[in-house]
Amino acid sequence: MAVLLAALALLPGARLPRTGPVPQAKPEAATEAPAVPLPEEKPETGKAPAPQPEESGQKPETQPSASDVPTPQPKPGQAPAAPPAGKDALPAAAPPQYQGPPRPGEQTLEEQHLTIEPESDADHAECTKDLQSLGVVFRETPRIDGGNGCGIDRPIIVSEALPGITLKPEATLRCPTALALARWMKGNVIPAASVALPESGRIITVNQASAYICRLRNGADTGKISEHARGNAIDIASFGFEKGEPVAVRSRREDSTLTGAFQRTVSAAGCLYFTTVLDPESDAAHETHFHLDVIERKGGFRYCH
Repeated sequence: MAVLLAALALLPGARLPRTGPVPQAKPEAATEAPAVPLPEEKPETGKAPAPQPEESGQKPETQPSASDVPTPQPKPGQAPAAPPAGKDALPAAAPPQYQGPPRPGEQTLEEQHLTIEPESDADHAECTKDLQSLGVVFRETPRIDGGNGCGIDRPIIVSEALPGITLKPEATLRCPTALALARWMKGNVIPAASVALPESGRIITVNQASAYICRLRNGADTGKISEHARGNAIDIASFGFEKGEPVAVRSRREDSTLTGAFQRTVSAAGCLYFTTVLDPESDAAHETHFHLDVIERKGGFRYCH
């Protein structure tokens, strides 16, 4: 009893420890081996795996060699592909010759079966009225049918391109061609000459090298019909003046004189009135004249060179 009383007397002063016991690892946990990665996992190597080509958008660093690439074989009925160019390449075979009938552009005039373009009375009357208002001297002549599509439905013969300016020799043309010539002369040729060549006086003659004539372009044996054969074209060889020598149309690309400036000016201005202008800088066939024509093209396209 006395012992029990003594124990009760000591309880108020008793205290719990500040910290409890630290749990210790089990002996078997300290020696447990690391887990083996699952089959779909990859062990870490310290750097990310390189992306695959389809992921990065880049081509693989290594390309298959030429010996690894199979040579494509031609399909049945298909010509074999040409070998690559190089010192060992075989010379290219000549293209096969065309064996069919002549193409339209290669036919003779007789083979093209062309017809003369008809002109309405109203259009012709309006055009000749415009010529008269400009003072062009001309006369009408009967319909020309040269065969093979050559000819003019409503031809005129022009003797003066403008008042006091003789067209030498007289030119048989369609009225729209004569009208374009007169407008070009009045609007650009005469003013350019008065500025560039005032000492030569006024223009008194325009010398033409070709007007209506039944032929193919550039006088070739085959090809397309010339606009001369339809009365749509005129070739101008030179301009005559009151004083001095005439100005001949020739290559003047490098001509730094005012005569060169005059020719280049009137050549460029020709495209305002004609749908085709070929001058001596165009090709060898036009090295001595301007070719001017009024052929109609789709979309109002004009060829001037």
